[in-house]
Amino acid sequence: MRRAGCGRWLACALALLLASCATLSPAQRQKAAGIAEAARSTQVDCTRADACALPSPLLQMARDTLAASTPQTPRHRALILDDAPDALLARVHLIRSAQRSIELQTYIFDEDDAAQLVLDELQAAAFRGVKVRILVDQLAALRKVETFAALAALHANLELRVYNPVLDRARLSLPMYAVAAACCWRQLNRRMHNKLLVVDGEVGIVGGRNYQDDYYDWGEDYNFRDRDLLLAGPVVRDMQANFEAFWASRRSVPAAQLGDVARYLRQHGAPPPPHHPYRRPERVRALLADVGDAEVLRARFVQPAQAVQGVAFIADLPRKHRGDAEPAGEGDGPPGLAGQELLGLIANARHEVLLQTPYLVLSKPAQQLFRRLHAEPAPPRVQVSTNSLAATDAFIAYAMSYKYKRRYLRDFGFQIHEFKPFPASAPFELGATGAALWEDADAAAAVAAPASSQLEATRPNLRDRRLAKRGLRSEPVSEAGRRSPFASSGGMPVRLKSAGLRMGLHAKSMVIDERVAVVGTHNFDPRGDALNTESAVVIDDPAFARRLAASIRRDMAPENAWTIGRRPSAALLQGVSYTLARWSETMPIFDLWPRKYATSYDYVEGPDCPSEPAPPSPFAADFLRCNHPVGDFPEVDIGLKWLGVRVFTAFGSGLSPIL
Repeated sequence: MRRAGCGRWLACALALLLASCATLSPAQRQKAAGIAEAARSTQVDCTRADACALPSPLLQMARDTLAASTPQTPRHRALILDDAPDALLARVHLIRSAQRSIELQTYIFDEDDAAQLVLDELQAAAFRGVKVRILVDQLAALRKVETFAALAALHANLELRVYNPVLDRARLSLPMYAVAAACCWRQLNRRMHNKLLVVDGEVGIVGGRNYQDDYYDWGEDYNFRDRDLLLAGPVVRDMQANFEAFWASRRSVPAAQLGDVARYLRQHGAPPPPHHPYRRPERVRALLADVGDAEVLRARFVQPAQAVQGVAFIADLPRKHRGDAEPAGEGDGPPGLAGQELLGLIANARHEVLLQTPYLVLSKPAQQLFRRLHAEPAPPRVQVSTNSLAATDAFIAYAMSYKYKRRYLRDFGFQIHEFKPFPASAPFELGATGAALWEDADAAAAVAAPASSQLEATRPNLRDRRLAKRGLRSEPVSEAGRRSPFASSGGMPVRLKSAGLRMGLHAKSMVIDERVAVVGTHNFDPRGDALNTESAVVIDDPAFARRLAASIRRDMAPENAWTIGRRPSAALLQGVSYTLARWSETMPIFDLWPRKYATSYDYVEGPDCPSEPAPPSPFAADFLRCNHPVGDFPEVDIGLKWLGVRVFTAFGSGLSPIL
């Protein structure tokens, strides 16, 4: 104990020493701020009252909706943004259509093509005369200090703040991240996971997408299956008010006031506006061709938007992070406002809970709730859509989910459907390269792929048919084909037996009794309950809930997901294996029993098995008739990542509160 305390003291001393060596004096900071302020342009390129905004069917829909609303009878319209390129198109169009103000809040803001496009549009809006405010979390915001400095010195109409910066920096290098983890663990873990875009206080977008190619089907080898909501109506003002609370928080620091940005400004002066050449300019041009097309915009965003009732925006506030001196184990503390509201919705379920989360790691309050629901005389059915190991970008989180599969099935009654890396019918846009490959889809379907199991050997072209539908080929994966670590999770997709543009689930959604729909940022995990700030939109409208339920069920359909069920075994060994697995699972460390309770099943079409079934229940008496076991980690090239999963399953349960 004394050694641990001494180690922490030394780490803190080192951090303080490094910080003191790099800390700027007030006079130096003032000089840096003066450099940025002097460089900020005040030029406005448009003198019209509407700031030369692009005419917008979306904003007109929002204004009509607000005009029809009264405090007694609020009116709202909502649209599920499942299609990733459309989610980017809507954002760019709304930014170009802004006349007064833009508020953007996000966890990740990269500097790749999708993020650069949005950044270019925000800069242009500022020069048109629109007030632009950007609030980013420190851990995954922008790649270069130079970009922070350029935005801080760009224009009087554009402001950039960084939430909860550690060690007086906008960016943390890997060594400084290690120092921050040693000295400032609690502050480092308290992150702003909220994501919203509000334009003119009239229309907003909220959901799971960050600003990075992978969220808009622009990734080269991996893309996220995600979901947003486009909203119009009085609830947008609540979204804007929540943004104001974060913007005014002492934890939101202007970029120019941070040490590394201030040092850059003092040493180099104000850099030019941030822009790099697009890596794939053709897809940027293709998207921009639709930005001002009123017919396209009405068809994609206005006509399908539903009139909805019972709309509420629930969100944590920065005060969730006021307890920076809390004791260890804070990940299992009482949930924040958003988490409490979501647990309350689940507690009122009577018939069915549809839950979609990329990382099935439940907090203790959530586990207690689901255990209690399952113990009721007529428990609601709970269907869960989540990632498989082959699809996830965070194998450590998957390892914790894998550890508790028995608990999820037996104690909570979960029907778990794990997303496949090559889903056959998930919403996906090919883009220019994919479109070219689509023309050769027949040839792609003819390429033989390695079989991932004996079952797959009986139908060797299934994976290729899935890839061919998306204009992709199947080929062996080389070591060089591995993906770089993700900024969002610190993880990396595992190596697969076949290559191709794969997908991983990132949507965070829920439907209760096909009546209440939820879309937001909360992963229904310990981090979301106690460490991250989160937000979500709740819509108590049966028609809208059914549409969201259909979207989630598509992700759980057999062509898109494997079903988790009890592992088949000889009757004599079932009881012994189950007892040992349950005993091993309860161990916080040394969970070493190799034969887990559950495994993955794939649906096999046949004379008695229809071609388009509903997501199968592993508890059905005839489940094994059409569903065949494919192993614990289907499609995965068993190697070091598999060993990592087993190591974290055995020894990593203490990480659950921060995953």
